[in-house]
Amino acid sequence: GGTKLQLGVGQGDGSDFVAFERLDVDISKGGQGIRDQIRTVGRKLVAEHKIERAAYGFGGPIFGSKGIVQTSHQVPGWDNFPLSAWTEQELGVPTILGNDCDVAALAEANFGAGRGARSVFYVTVGTGIGGGLVLDRKIYGTYRPAAAEIGHLRPGLDATSPYQTVESFAAGPGIAIATVKRLESILQAGEATRDIHDFRERCGGDFQKLTTKAIGEAAIAGNQLARDQYAAATKVLGWGIAQLLTLVSAEVVVVGGGVSLVGEEIFFEPLRTAVQQYVFPPLREAYRILPAELGESVVVHGALALARGD
Repeated sequence: GGTKLQLGVGQGDGSDFVAFERLDVDISKGGQGIRDQIRTVGRKLVAEHKIERAAYGFGGPIFGSKGIVQTSHQVPGWDNFPLSAWTEQELGVPTILGNDCDVAALAEANFGAGRGARSVFYVTVGTGIGGGLVLDRKIYGTYRPAAAEIGHLRPGLDATSPYQTVESFAAGPGIAIATVKRLESILQAGEATRDIHDFRERCGGDFQKLTTKAIGEAAIAGNQLARDQYAAATKVLGWGIAQLLTLVSAEVVVVGGGVSLVGEEIFFEPLRTAVQQYVFPPLREAYRILPAELGESVVVHGALALARGD
């Protein structure tokens, strides 16, 4: 991804890692910088352990069956890059390429909140919104250029631009932008409320520095304006999940990512309400929406499961 690089060694069965490395990504060095990190740490891990296979959870669109990265929306230098072939050459092990949300879905379906269900849809809500669909313990759509991209659904017939998406409304940056616009509108109207004062303290008086994390903390503390912004975002996301459920009738929807960490009252309760409003009525009692269980290492667990290939 655009923030961190994680490399793990394990059995691919959800058990503890044999070895684990976490490195920060320097976007200014582009894809080549990340590949240099993979080469250095990967060779060390291969030398220290009996590695049989490798797999990726890449943060961006891929051609998984071809082992080729399409692009990265965060880091330059990945366009049409043959990552599987490069890894096999550099590390000397057979390699499978997966998308980060797809392999996270595989991990949650097998070892996390979705275990025991035959159909699991995973949604991550953070800087962006991604999705992955697992049917009978297998990732759906690996032979396609994209699949299960719930964040790129366009809510409403007026959303004619590819930038008017569920992600643009409900991901972290969308929540922050909408909140700042709302604050500016209230101030232009000459209003001064306790909520406005609370936000001003949280960002040092500069609303442009207001983060989604700070908005979430304000919502938890009782800031009604912050809660309203989360309610608006979860309604759009709930609409998107309802469309997904209506089409594929997944048994379990697992939701993870930083935006979801504000908890049940602020995030999951209004999300479930919105899904119930928009889903096909016969399915209203036929699914569960659950918080993710595997935390920050979910993609690594999923990549290992993909490499294992059971």
